[in-house]
Amino acid sequence: MFEWCLPICSEVIKMATLELYTKDASVWIPDPDSVWVSAQILQDYTPGEKHLLLQLSNGKEVHYPVGSSSDLPPLGNPDILEGENDLTALSFLHEPAVLHNLRVRFLDYSSIYTYCGIVLVAINPYEQLPIYGEEVIDAYSGQDMADMEPHIFSVAEDAYRTMTREQKNQSIIISGESGSGKTVSAKFTMRYFAVVGGAAQQTSVEERVLATNPIMESIGNAKTTRNDNSSRFGKYIEIGFGRKGDIIGANMKTYLLEKSRVVFQASAERNYHIFYQLCASRELPEMRCLKLDVPEAFRYTRQGGEMLIPGTDDLSDLERTRNAFTILGVQPEQQMELFRILSAILHLGNVNIQTSGRNSEGSYIDADDHSLATFSKILGVEGPQMAHWLCHRRLAVGGEMLVKLLPGQQAIEARDALAKHIYGQLFTWTVQRLNSALHAQRAQTNSFIGVLDIYGFETFDRNSFEQFCINYANEKLQQQFNRHVFHLEQEEYVREELAWSRIEFSDNQQCINLIEGQLGLFDLLDEECRMPKGSDESWVQKLYHQHLTSRPHPHFQKTRMSNSAFIILHFADMVQYECDGFLDKNRDTVFEELINILKASQSELVAELFQEQGNVPSVANGSIRSGKRAREHKLTVGFQFRQSLQMLMDTLNSTTPHYIRCIKPNDLKEPLTFDPKRTVQQLRACGVLETIRISAAGYPSRWTYEEFFSRYRVLLRGPQTQEQAQTLCRQTIPPLIPDPDQYCFGKTKVFFRAGQVALLERLRAERLRVAAVIIQSHVRGWLGRIRYTRMLQATLTIQRYCRGALARRLALTLRYTKAALIIQKTYRMVVVRQLFLMIRQATIIIQAFARGRLARRKYRQLVAERAAVLLQARVRGWLAREAYRRVCAAVVFLQCCVRRRAARRELLKLKMEARSVERYRELNKGMEVKLMQLQLRADQQARESAALRETLHAEREAASAELEALRATIQKLEGQKHEKPLHRPVISEKEVEERRKAEEKASQKIIQLTQELQAQQREKDSFYKEREALSARLFQQETQQQICIYVCAECLQEAVSQASATLRAELDEEKRKYQGLLREFTRLEQRYDNLRGMSLLTEQTKSHRRTDSTQSLSLEPPSPTLLSPTSLGPFSTSPFSPALLSPDEVRRVSVTSFSSERRLSVWSPENTMDQMMEKMDVAKDPAVKMTGEDLTHAYDAVRVANKFLESQLCDQRSQWEQELESLRCQITLAISGFSSGAQRQELQELLEAREQECVKLRREVKELRNTFSLKRLLTQVTPVMSPCPSRPKPATFTGLLECRKRDETKLIKNLITDIRVDSALSLPPGLPASVLFLCVRQADCCGDQTRTRSLCSAAVTAMKAALKKYNNDIGMTALWLNNAWLLHDRLTQHSSKVTSESDELVPLTTDLSDLIRVLSDLCIQAYQQLLSITETRLQSIIVPALLESETITGLSGSAVKLGPSRKRAGSDPRTVGGDAPTMTSVLRELGALHTAMSHQALPPILMEQALRQLTYVISASALNSLLLRKDMCSWSRGMQIRYNVSLLEEWLRSQSLQAGGAVATLEPLIQAVQLLQAGKKTEADAQALVQTCTALSSQQIVKILSLYTPHSDTDERVTLKFIRIVQGLLKSRSDGGPPQILMDVRKVFPVTFPYLPPTVLHAEQLVVPDSLKISFLRKV
Repeated sequence: MFEWCLPICSEVIKMATLELYTKDASVWIPDPDSVWVSAQILQDYTPGEKHLLLQLSNGKEVHYPVGSSSDLPPLGNPDILEGENDLTALSFLHEPAVLHNLRVRFLDYSSIYTYCGIVLVAINPYEQLPIYGEEVIDAYSGQDMADMEPHIFSVAEDAYRTMTREQKNQSIIISGESGSGKTVSAKFTMRYFAVVGGAAQQTSVEERVLATNPIMESIGNAKTTRNDNSSRFGKYIEIGFGRKGDIIGANMKTYLLEKSRVVFQASAERNYHIFYQLCASRELPEMRCLKLDVPEAFRYTRQGGEMLIPGTDDLSDLERTRNAFTILGVQPEQQMELFRILSAILHLGNVNIQTSGRNSEGSYIDADDHSLATFSKILGVEGPQMAHWLCHRRLAVGGEMLVKLLPGQQAIEARDALAKHIYGQLFTWTVQRLNSALHAQRAQTNSFIGVLDIYGFETFDRNSFEQFCINYANEKLQQQFNRHVFHLEQEEYVREELAWSRIEFSDNQQCINLIEGQLGLFDLLDEECRMPKGSDESWVQKLYHQHLTSRPHPHFQKTRMSNSAFIILHFADMVQYECDGFLDKNRDTVFEELINILKASQSELVAELFQEQGNVPSVANGSIRSGKRAREHKLTVGFQFRQSLQMLMDTLNSTTPHYIRCIKPNDLKEPLTFDPKRTVQQLRACGVLETIRISAAGYPSRWTYEEFFSRYRVLLRGPQTQEQAQTLCRQTIPPLIPDPDQYCFGKTKVFFRAGQVALLERLRAERLRVAAVIIQSHVRGWLGRIRYTRMLQATLTIQRYCRGALARRLALTLRYTKAALIIQKTYRMVVVRQLFLMIRQATIIIQAFARGRLARRKYRQLVAERAAVLLQARVRGWLAREAYRRVCAAVVFLQCCVRRRAARRELLKLKMEARSVERYRELNKGMEVKLMQLQLRADQQARESAALRETLHAEREAASAELEALRATIQKLEGQKHEKPLHRPVISEKEVEERRKAEEKASQKIIQLTQELQAQQREKDSFYKEREALSARLFQQETQQQICIYVCAECLQEAVSQASATLRAELDEEKRKYQGLLREFTRLEQRYDNLRGMSLLTEQTKSHRRTDSTQSLSLEPPSPTLLSPTSLGPFSTSPFSPALLSPDEVRRVSVTSFSSERRLSVWSPENTMDQMMEKMDVAKDPAVKMTGEDLTHAYDAVRVANKFLESQLCDQRSQWEQELESLRCQITLAISGFSSGAQRQELQELLEAREQECVKLRREVKELRNTFSLKRLLTQVTPVMSPCPSRPKPATFTGLLECRKRDETKLIKNLITDIRVDSALSLPPGLPASVLFLCVRQADCCGDQTRTRSLCSAAVTAMKAALKKYNNDIGMTALWLNNAWLLHDRLTQHSSKVTSESDELVPLTTDLSDLIRVLSDLCIQAYQQLLSITETRLQSIIVPALLESETITGLSGSAVKLGPSRKRAGSDPRTVGGDAPTMTSVLRELGALHTAMSHQALPPILMEQALRQLTYVISASALNSLLLRKDMCSWSRGMQIRYNVSLLEEWLRSQSLQAGGAVATLEPLIQAVQLLQAGKKTEADAQALVQTCTALSSQQIVKILSLYTPHSDTDERVTLKFIRIVQGLLKSRSDGGPPQILMDVRKVFPVTFPYLPPTVLHAEQLVVPDSLKISFLRKV
């Protein structure tokens, strides 16, 4: 390995300069385990030294032997180029640099794709990666290869764009070893073409193209030791495209099927997948007739010992294969025929051929062989004939036909040859059947893209004929690849007008001539096959003689240990071939007798497989041997393979090739494991290193003058301006690089040989180092001067502060002395003053005590005198009152005696009267009447008592007030009495008597009032206590009830919140699905209209007649949406607010809300009253005898209505009882968990009371509604039932517009269809919808339901047509969105299903619920079209405006990527300058949408939803592009992007649209930009990043960190250690979904239209301009 690499390294070193081998430089040295390891030079290298002192990465020092300058180890690339996505961008192009770069990208960055010039290197990760979704396809679609990260979609996009732009055929050549991922890469390529090429028409061709993959994998792929799904054939698929870039067809060509695998498999390998799939499905009913068993039961499937593949389900794979056959048009009957043939092959392998004769010279098959019988039965052939000719052969000897018995081994070989032949014919038939299904039927193919999935270079322990053909094909492909790479290099030099000399590169023409040339291996093989007794040994001897002895060939060798093998030196490796079986595989013969038996099969497919077609042989890859031997068919497998390969090469040479080289990183199939030995071996074999060698032989590093100026301007001299970049480069480079052969100037670029960029980097670093030293010296001097100045200032300051401190200390001493004197003086003064004050205070106290004693003595004398006088006055008064009291008592006693005497006399008189009979009769006379009167009076008195009680209460209050006044008067009088006791006037006895009476009366009244007051107080106290008790009990019950209700409410609220959140999520999902289906329906409807338009155009072209637009509109079939049952289903999701109908109204079946079916069946004019009465189970009333047919019908109608009301009430009652019972159960269960038995009983009683009240209220409401419904029912039934031809006059409404029947088409035409854009946009918002609604309302008021529905349906159809007509006009789309929404709301507002509280809103009598539903869908369609227009305009400017535009000028002017600017084939040339899109363009498009919606007065909620969707598209598109572009992941670019996003945020806030979630959708992009700008070094930085980037997934964060590229010397690349820390922190975070790197750009947020009931509309409010020409409408 090392010897092979030395020539390449020597060439590289010769082109490099020895000046780069300095201390700390990085080099690569060979290693037996890692192939190459990195080392660092410890001392500068001097020419002539024999050793180079190096230090390995593990710290070990080694002496590397250096014989001459050519023996120096390869130099390492700068760290800034580590992980470069294009290998040709490396400064040093050699094997270790390529291997290291691939390892870093694969292991550290998890990037499996890397560019190598025009080649895409793809490393198989052996695990599923989330990089192939539709969002990735959208991200790569329309992008340049140079701008995006390497990906297989980028190569496919490059081929597609080149084909559509240049109208030239393309080819994608995918090669590699078995297990390297060629088949998967081909599938992803075809999937990309199917998505991109089918975006315009969405035909079924793309689906059919993709359906070929599972079929070809089943019949052409098998498990090998290196790959579980290895393709055992070559495949070239030509995908045909039309002029518009859409797929219109495909064609498949196959090469060299490995038929030997049908009858033999090596250890740990399997046969083709289809056999195991059939065995796995043996239990299916349709498969039982095949008599299959487990794979271990068949010889052809058990030889390898591997029956199952981990992670693969053969049964589901067969189902996938059958579905693919169905998609491609293969009928189930033909599929079963194909499966019969395949199962017959398995049974054929189990046929037991036994030997016979002495030396086993014969063979035979038992007549009762079960496998042969099954084989014959399945294929429909004669079993005995098949058994006979499997063991015999026919020979022609002397004109006679002889039958010879075959030995046992030859019979087995004949059986295996037949099995291989049948499978080969079946494989060829399947490919032809697929090609017929993929054939372009619509139009002629304009150009095609071919995808070549062919076997790579193979070398095994034992190599046979198959490996020989495969390696020969790879030799041809490698030659084509080398010449194409050389051709591209020469074209680049010619385009740049370079003076170049021819580049020498290794050509493998000699090896190809050895194989296919005259007397080459194939010629000698075919010649030996034509020999009667040709053998493998004789053929090998001819090879030895021809290519070793006669004319020795440098690429042919003989093995030392064997005479039956030979060695060929291929371009990739040396391969030893064993000659055993070469002749038989090249002949691939089968006996004609067996073929004739199969031709006579009863199975049509079997007979078709073996029928000769013209001059084409029936065997595609072989011949048929009969008794005539060599006269029938002489086409060998090798000859046919050479022909097909030559045709393939001619096809590839006529196209523009694109190369994908698949690499297998390890042989253990372990994910993300890199084996450097196996990788280097494949790199040498697939031509990647050859590409690098050709690039390194010329000028691999190439820069535009502008990029070179920006990067190396520090090396340039003179005035530096961007306009003089080319002149400065031409003047500066010669002094820097003395050898003129190391660089070359082109028209737009400067070219360098390998290593010169590293030299320039070293010069640049040296210049920057010198400049840094100068800057450092100046800075250090400036710092020294600043330090001296600061020290001087500090010294002066310290001195000043010291002197000030001494002065302050002296002043402080003087102050202390003066203060001491003042303190002493003050202290002495205070002591003397305190003594004086103390003496003065004592004197005052003595005087005060003496004066007080004298005053108290005088006061006691005065008090004694006053007490004596007062005592005398009290005694005298008491004596006077006692005398008065005795007199009063005597008077009262005398009065009582007199009154007692008079009462006794009166009592005796009454007793005498009571004893007389006449008096008794007089008293009882009229007693009954009096009793009644008394009863009435008692009632009246009870009422009066209540009034009197109130009066009494008022009088009590007045009396209490009067009593208080009297008491105050008494107190006043007593006071006067005490004040003037001596001057009392003389009171007469009369006055005394009157006063006494008044006092008695007042006292009695006071006593009575006091008693009543006490009784009332007691009653009040009892009431108060009872109220307190009741309040306490009620409070306790309410507290317990509130606690229970609170607990229940919390539980119920939590459950309801969870359920509502779930339902809301499901509702949003259903809305999203429904709106997606509506979008799909709109697309299909558009396609249907296009096809219908084309057919009408064809018919018009034939007939040369034109139709009027109104006629074409009227002839247009109604939309399927109008009659679709799904639009009327109860589970259809509407975007409008669900708050239009309450749950009671949804459950309620009102009399007035019949369905259309019930209305037609019950109230149709064709039905008679008898039929209705029978249907409603109403019997004829014989008692009714009315004259007049009208009265009879009216009476029957009333009975029908009553019966109908009864049935409806019964239904409602049963439904209500069920709901009530369920609610009771729920509440009982809820309460039982939180309350006791008594509490439950009280709550149950409370609930029943509430239910009774609800039932009472509902009964009253129901009675009112039944009354109203009965009135409406009678008004509806009576006109129908009445035989009178005259219709009653409907209710009249004012403020409507009347449109006659003949003017409806004209109205639709002038108002919707033919309205001009300028006129439409100048109308008041919603005018067409208002006019249409008034016309519909007027037709409904007239009772003409047919005309109402026709007018409304015509308006909806015309709006749809208008939307299709203006599908690219934002203003018109917004206009018809507003009108459709307004018409929908008005019809919903006046619908009979919506109850209205306003008397002015009378419901429509016509049921327009289906049309309301259609209007809802039309609003969604218009909304989606509005967004689609804006998205289409934004799609091409999002990435340039948001990511590429430099709004902050000069920020990234010097940030130029260190690497060559290489444009690949098919890449669009970038325009320098020009009007590049900026954020102004994006804001202009968003502003146009906002202006259009605002002009039509659409609700702000709808605008917020639209802007939310658009900002999500902007954010997702920009973030996806950022995640796929390495040049965008830098600090300076992040600053630019953040500023651009801030402009968008500012615009949203200026329009007050930030509340609808539009700003929140930008959060992932904002966090990605913050990730680019944040620090990325320490663990704290990692924690801050993880906490900040919550809107980004873990994969996105790691991807951005791995893509981060420093664009300046002050920035550093993110270390792998930091990335590992971030990944460890992200493990604890759950993203809640499958790993996804890119955002789904196609995600659509469901839209919800708010229901805003419009105001009542009148015709007088409308201002209709004359330009509409609808003056024929009449106001009514």
